[in-house]
Amino acid sequence: MILLSQIEAFVEVARTRTVSRAADALFVTQPALTARLQRLEEGLDTKLFDRTPRGMKLTEAGEAFLPHAVRALESLADGRRIVNAFERGGAGRLAIGAAPAISTYVLPGILKRFSISHPRVSVSVKTGHSEEVLELVLREQVDVGLVRELRHPDIASTPLYEDRLILVADPGHRLASRASIRLEEISDEQLVLFDRTSSYTELTNALFRGAGVRPGGVMELDNIDAAKKMVQEGFGVALLPHTAVAAELEAGILSAIAVEDAEPVRRRIVAVRRRDRGAPGGAVESFLATLREMQPELSR
Repeated sequence: MILLSQIEAFVEVARTRTVSRAADALFVTQPALTARLQRLEEGLDTKLFDRTPRGMKLTEAGEAFLPHAVRALESLADGRRIVNAFERGGAGRLAIGAAPAISTYVLPGILKRFSISHPRVSVSVKTGHSEEVLELVLREQVDVGLVRELRHPDIASTPLYEDRLILVADPGHRLASRASIRLEEISDEQLVLFDRTSSYTELTNALFRGAGVRPGGVMELDNIDAAKKMVQEGFGVALLPHTAVAAELEAGILSAIAVEDAEPVRRRIVAVRRRDRGAPGGAVESFLATLREMQPELSR
């Protein structure tokens, strides 16, 4: 059996042409290094060096064996680097699950930041409502889930940010020029809703029920982008996640309307993992570190 230490001894003697300098480079004694060479020659059943007045000279067999020995050491070094990269989170695979509003408006910026510092990590994303993403985490089909706060005994959660619902209208809407309105004033307006199965719709309905207010009409759509387009075209007002309308508000495409007699509607967004997976490592820990680093930006 050929050992790594024997290969290292052979390559170092071939490089330095002396046993003494090779022993110093490998931090071993000369007798120990000589013994390694002898065992290597016995394993290969051939002589690898000739002793000459000018030092150790490779035999013909040694010359033939040298490039293979060098490649073996280089391959092992590459393997060590890859393993270290996995441990540091610099390489590997990462599966992420995310709720629709997060995957559309928040996750792209997070992944851009993550990929800059971890270009060798292969990332896959699965989307679904928060309950569906939670199931993906529980079934270990994704490593990390980004969802609204849900409780489950097998899940460990890391708070990320609070996403609040903003009442928006097109800039030309009669309410857009007001500093604030009362919730009852929406009873004359059509309310644009998106995705009736979303928790955002539940929060919106709860807000109006609690205030005893019924909108003048309701338009139900299946996604946030469609809801934004309808509002932009003047078909009503909508309560939409701030993360989903931040760009439109900044560009002046939509206007935010303050509601003076209602508490802000918020939901906490968290990162979830299986509790029994223990302390995260590798790409998962690197991704969670990116989330922690970006918390101030996400919480704006």
